[in-house]
Amino acid sequence: MAEPTSDFAIDASGVARRFGSRWILRGVTLQVRSGETVGLLGANGSGKSTLLRIFGTLLKPSAGAATIFGHDVVRAADAVRERIGFLSHEPGLYEDLTARENLLFAANMLGIGSADVDAVLARVELTYAANERVRGFSAGMERRLSVARLLLSRPRLLLLDEPYSNLDAAGIAMMSELISESVRAGGAALVVLHELAPAAGILSRTVTIQDGRC
Repeated sequence: MAEPTSDFAIDASGVARRFGSRWILRGVTLQVRSGETVGLLGANGSGKSTLLRIFGTLLKPSAGAATIFGHDVVRAADAVRERIGFLSHEPGLYEDLTARENLLFAANMLGIGSADVDAVLARVELTYAANERVRGFSAGMERRLSVARLLLSRPRLLLLDEPYSNLDAAGIAMMSELISESVRAGGAALVVLHELAPAAGILSRTVTIQDGRC
């Protein structure tokens, strides 16, 4: 089967999602091109995280359709997962493992070997804590380690849910540079933001979800 081609990292049309009788998304149409960093804004409960989870194949849309680099998020979920890096609110780390052990486990699960583990630890400035158990990490350190895990797979599309939360000024600068590096390499990023300021210097544009649409 031929590899699908698309000019868009994200191409979504009429995406809707309900939980029970409540519609969270009511028909989102959004396109993000390679080379773009798009900020996703909206009030609490507007559906920003829900939309990100649909693009990340963690939820199925109740209606509408979306593709990631031409791969349908429902029918070709495995192909989508190979191309994305998803950062959620929850760190999803193993507290009784060290930082390095967490990354070694992730690398093994991804089937990519362990060669890059120390490099990504250095990139997020956690080399000093590589052999410390995550249980003793601050929220900011956990955020950095979650980003390091994401970097292991070298994703083409970053789906980031409030990536600046719990980061100090140095961490905010590091996060912006990591996003920019990925996009400059031909990728794209969709970034859910609570506040615009931390990412203002790297955004191509912003879109806002209101009344379940954007």
